[in-house]
Amino acid sequence: MLTRLSVRNIVLIDKLDLDFESGLTVFTGETGAGKSILLDALSLALGMRADSGLVRQGQKEASVTAVFSVPITHPAGILLTAHGYDFTGEIIVRRVITADGRSRAFMNDEPVSIGFLKNLGDNLVEIHGQFASHKLLDVSTHLNTLDTYASLSGPLSDCRHAFEHWQYQKRQRDRAEQSLLQAQKEESYLRESVRDLEKLNPQPNEEEILVTKRTRLMNSEKIVTALNTAYAILSDDENGCLASLGRAATQLNRANDLADNTLHSVSEQIDEAITTLSDSAATIEKEMEQWGDVSELSTIDDRLFALRDMARKHHVEIAELPDLQMRLKNQLTQLELGEESLISLRKVEEEARLSYITCAERLSSDRHQAAKQLDMAVNQELPALKLNKATFKTDIQKRDEANWSETGIDQVSFLVSTNKGTPLAPIHKIASGGELARFMLALKVNLAMADETETLIFDEVDSGVGGATAAAVGARLKRLATRNQVLVVTHSPQVAAFGQAHLTVHKAEQDGQVITSVSVLTADQRRDEIARMLSGEKITDTARTMATELLQTGTV
Repeated sequence: MLTRLSVRNIVLIDKLDLDFESGLTVFTGETGAGKSILLDALSLALGMRADSGLVRQGQKEASVTAVFSVPITHPAGILLTAHGYDFTGEIIVRRVITADGRSRAFMNDEPVSIGFLKNLGDNLVEIHGQFASHKLLDVSTHLNTLDTYASLSGPLSDCRHAFEHWQYQKRQRDRAEQSLLQAQKEESYLRESVRDLEKLNPQPNEEEILVTKRTRLMNSEKIVTALNTAYAILSDDENGCLASLGRAATQLNRANDLADNTLHSVSEQIDEAITTLSDSAATIEKEMEQWGDVSELSTIDDRLFALRDMARKHHVEIAELPDLQMRLKNQLTQLELGEESLISLRKVEEEARLSYITCAERLSSDRHQAAKQLDMAVNQELPALKLNKATFKTDIQKRDEANWSETGIDQVSFLVSTNKGTPLAPIHKIASGGELARFMLALKVNLAMADETETLIFDEVDSGVGGATAAAVGARLKRLATRNQVLVVTHSPQVAAFGQAHLTVHKAEQDGQVITSVSVLTADQRRDEIARMLSGEKITDTARTMATELLQTGTV
């Protein structure tokens, strides 16, 4: 709720600080005293378009600060949290405008955009009057208003979940259809590609293996030449190492015999060397056989060419060919089984759609029942508000399926007819200024439980009515104030008598300038103010007596 309003240099207001309580607060004062200026000032703080004409003459700038206290669960608190602001329950909005028309906005002393300020303000205050009325005139809010009035959070949740499940199944089916359609367009390409890949049969890491083997074979000739030379050095019958060592061994054995076997160890060493070199020669001979065959080189080159050609054709790396083969085979399988799978998905989607329709129709039935109750309640209020020829109706129409949503299949709008025989139409197109404000009051009284805006302002809702009708307006404003903070600008003593707090707006000349000020009235001052509203500038005893009676009625 609004707890404080501070105004500086706005039109006729020099300096003004007002504190507010919950319940019904009434503003009274003579015509032209400046009651509308207060509303303009508050509207400015809530994001209204800035007008340099609001700056008090002779001043460089003007400012308005409004302080609100709301629960953390309030829509305004949720909005702030969603935008990353710390929120502890108090919101301070401030607007500064300069004489040249520039404007700045602040929220809890942080600069904010005017658009954000207006969005925040729409969640904090709702103003109703002959020229201003919000939310309920916006058809897009009517569905949510009816649902909140009827406490349909449970059915709404069921409907939302059913809608989300239907949409999920719809997306699954749509993707399958698109995939199948694409596969059908590419069927010949898929079959040809799978056939070619299966014929080629690429293996994981095959390119790396083949390149390594090819490099080895490319060096084969040099390797074989070196092996031949090494073998010849070891095994040549005349000059080879083995032949030379054999001759050396013969001479050592002869010497060892002549030396009484004293050369036995060196003779054994030569024999071991001959054995080792013979083994090496045999190994070299086997390697020569292995490296001597290079016929596989052309086969490897052909295989590498085929792999690279296939990779270029499909714009992939050779290493990706095995995965590509599997993927294309899967697509081909999906194509062959796609229609059967699609039939199954369509069945699941239709089941989800029918489940949603069941939830949505149940929700719609609840809405129709609540609409009857709301219509009856609002229409009962109208005669006492001098709208006895008017009719209110909650119109519920079924949307086209393309417009079904998580909120159901209904389009809701509040319609009125102000005279018998006049066709029903949206409120703002039918009702005049005063009628519109009273229609809003009749609606608000019955929608109090559904209204998340804690502060409501009614500007001259009693315009054009008096006596019993004005008293009826006051009684309903007081009833509304049991749940919402209600501020009322009124010229009616009957309405003023219902106020729980009474402020009077007056203007006076001060230092050659006209100044608007606001006073909080005591009990006696309230009686005299209401008496003035009854009798005019001269307050009579009769007027005081009537004022006392009105105040007693207003407290009942």
